[in-house]
Formats: sequence, C-alpha cells, structure tokens
Amino acid sequence: MNAGSAQCCIVGGGPGGMMLGFLLARAGVATVVLEKHGDFLRDFRGDTVHPSTLTVMDELGLLDEFLKLPHQEVSRFSAQFGEERVEFADFSHLPVRSRFIALMPQWDFLNFLADQGRRYPGFTVLMNAEATGLIEEAGRTVGVRAIVEGQPREIRADLVVGADGRHSTVRAAAALAVKVLGAPMDVLWFRVSRQPSDPAETMGRFDPGSILVMLERGEYWQCAYVIAKGSADAVKGEGIERFRARIAALMPFLGDRLAELRTVDDLKLLTVGVERLERWWKPGLLCIGDAAHTMSPIGGVGVNIAVQDAVAAANILAAPLKGRRLRDADLEAVQARRQWPVRATQAIQIFMQNRMIAPTLAGSRSPRPPLAIQLLAWFPLLRRLPARVLGLGVQPEHVRTGVA
Repeated sequence: MNAGSAQCCIVGGGPGGMMLGFLLARAGVATVVLEKHGDFLRDFRGDTVHPSTLTVMDELGLLDEFLKLPHQEVSRFSAQFGEERVEFADFSHLPVRSRFIALMPQWDFLNFLADQGRRYPGFTVLMNAEATGLIEEAGRTVGVRAIVEGQPREIRADLVVGADGRHSTVRAAAALAVKVLGAPMDVLWFRVSRQPSDPAETMGRFDPGSILVMLERGEYWQCAYVIAKGSADAVKGEGIERFRARIAALMPFLGDRLAELRTVDDLKLLTVGVERLERWWKPGLLCIGDAAHTMSPIGGVGVNIAVQDAVAAANILAAPLKGRRLRDADLEAVQARRQWPVRATQAIQIFMQNRMIAPTLAGSRSPRPPLAIQLLAWFPLLRRLPARVLGLGVQPEHVRTGVA
C-alpha cells in the first residue's frame, strides 16, 4: 500500500488508534496509523486493561497470546478510609472469560497490537510521524499534513480519525467545540520498589486532605498521589522530604523505600480534565478516545473506553470504507452508538469527584467510608455491581468485523 494514500488515516498510535487500525486492516481496509514518537516507551500511561478489553482480545482469538506478556491480575479492589479497610469491587463473578483487570505496560499492549496488525497487507504504522494539519477540499477533510521522519508529507484518505489524545491536533485543526465538565484534582505519579512482605493487592487510602492509590506491578508499586487541582507546584515546592513524609503517613509499610524518590523530578504530573466534544465528526473526519472525550483517572477506564470506541467505529465503518461509500451518516452513527456510554461514565466520575474526591482533598470528609461504600462492605453481593460497571463498562462493544 502507498503510505501517501489510504482509505483511513488514523492520527495517534494509542490504544484507540492502534485497535481501530488493526480492526480495519483485518477487515480489508487500507489503513495508515501516524504515531508522533519513535516508540511507545512512555511511563505512567494508562496501564489498566479491563475485562471489556480482554473480552475483545478473546473475540479476536488473541487473548491467550496477549496474556503471555508480563502483567499482574487484579480481581478485587479495596480502599482504606482512615484505619478502616473496605473491599468495594469483586470481578470474580463477571460473565466473561477474563474476570480480572490486567495491569500491563501500555507499550507492551501497543507493540502487541502493532505486531498483529502487520499480519495484514493494508496495515501501515508510521513512527516519528506528527500530524500538523488537515487537508480540506470543498468543506470535506480529505487527508492529513504531517512531518514524517523530519520530512513534510501529505497523506490522503477517505476518512481521517483523530485518536491523538486530550491535546488532539486533529480536534484543534477541525475546530470542534469542547464542553469542559471540570475536575477538582490532579495526580502526581511515582513508583517505589515492592517487597515480598508487602500486601498483594491494588489499594487506595483516603484520609482528610490526602488520597493515595497504589497499583501492584510485581517488582514495584505504581502510585498515584491525588492533589487539589493546580496545587502541583506548591506540593513540589515543599521539597521531596516533605512529600516522602506525606506518603509514609499514608502507607507506613513503604518505610525506607521512599528514599528512592530522590527529587521532586521523580513525581510526574497528570493534569486531570473531564471534557467531551458536542460533535465528534465532520465530513471526512471522526474523533475517538480522549480526542473526543477526556476521562478522569477514576477507575482507570480511559484506555478501555477508547478501545470500545475503536470496536464500535470498526463495526460501523469497515464496510463503507472498504466499499468506498462512506457517508456522513456513518460517522454520525459512531457518535450515536458511543455517546451515551461515554456520558454515563463521565456522570459517574463527576459524582465520585464531587462526593468523595473533592471533600477528601478539602479535609472536610470524615475518614470513615461514605454510606454507599459501607453498604458494599456489609453486603458482599453488591460488590458485583461496581465490578460490572468498572470492568465491562456501561455498554460493552463486541467485534462484528470479519477477516478479509
């Protein structure tokens, strides 16, 4: 295939873009994926692969091979409120094969999808390929301008898909209107080593003024320290010793390992935002994943929502793209299919932000768990509900495309 033209050009080689590229190429659609970096090796990206995504991999016949990659499996989530520990989600009863969340480095996930995509002649990934603008003719997007390996390129396509994240170049170039829903927090990510005597579970702790989430990653803990929106400079300005003391007060068992945090440069800021496009498409163009709707890190659902977008988009668009008969109504159908689950998930996240996150960070909430969380502790059967919403999503998508 000529990488200067395609039936579909996808900007962004993240989970949504790479999954869509793979599914379309598998269905016989000539597809080019542009990834602006030279590799996928970036730390503290979304590493939670939920049962919904694992089910997609199973439907594609790839699950067994996928799970040979290094990962940890989380079948239950718990949280600590002050000194009281509560289990609030149990995935072991989900009606799917993979009843757990797989914690896997995102670069392994993306490399796996890229390798699978290369089995099909219509699949092309261009690395070091940064989109700089759109090509438009007669009110329709007909391609992308990009810098590929330092050289200007034009890639013509029947459809351009923006899957390039929350700071989407495609979205900005298309001037699509963004509705900002807001978030009261940001996150400082860091890692510390894990010892065999440590608890063998993913956990979170809520204390007045402080929230810490710890993901068990085998040899280390991947940690998210939740802070009030815009306070990162102030927290870092207190110095690394003060930060170590904050974490030690929340998780004393980490002990001397916190010395592994040498400077505040070891704390990586994630600026949290919850927003969405009112309209995801224009003639010849569609946005999916974070480019269409930025999610809060609550529940780690962002990767999986993007994958669900990709599956739905492939189901709807593969046939018209392959037949060179793509209509605006097809793009509208993708948004119509995915808009409700996205809005429902964001509504849940905003409810959690307003009822738990913001009061905790303000120091105004008791260290005891809220009533809804206490009910989950008292009635274990209820833990299946948050597990289903978190693990499978509001509206799970299933692979309907075939193999060309």
